[in-house]
Amino acid sequence: MVVAAVILDPERLPAGLGDSKKLSAARRETLAPLIRERALAWAVVDVSPADIDRLNILQATLLGMRQAVERLAVPPALALVDGNRVPDLPCRARAIIGGDGLEPAISAASILAKVARDEIMQALHRRYPRYGFDRHKGYPTTEHLERLALHGPCPVHRRSFAPVRRALQAGLL
Repeated sequence: MVVAAVILDPERLPAGLGDSKKLSAARRETLAPLIRERALAWAVVDVSPADIDRLNILQATLLGMRQAVERLAVPPALALVDGNRVPDLPCRARAIIGGDGLEPAISAASILAKVARDEIMQALHRRYPRYGFDRHKGYPTTEHLERLALHGPCPVHRRSFAPVRRALQAGLL
């Protein structure tokens, strides 16, 4: 899982920010360097599968959010968080459901996180090509689940993910 935090310069907002899930990969890849160049501060955090397994997905997400905010070169006065929960942060925070489509800073963070995650998945594909990470990006698509059933989990699969847990119980390691 990848989490990001961004403090935008209101005078230099990149055009076309929006929910990263609704933007094409090409559009996200075009926006990401603009965001990094024009932002007052930005940080991207990769939360490991082991941390997710140890903490659970929600607590690992909150941990990643806190780490991203703490790594910002400029401390924020207020953190706008996508969703309905806020982590314990060194600043005030406000949760915004659907924030990645409503708030430019959340959109920018979402884009940076998605681009970084896609890069990680490409690297994982080169390391573990039989899983097809370059296509399904680690999401539980039919292809991913079929390859998981065929090959068993690799070291980067989350052990707490139900299909991985089932594969491990079936002895497919």
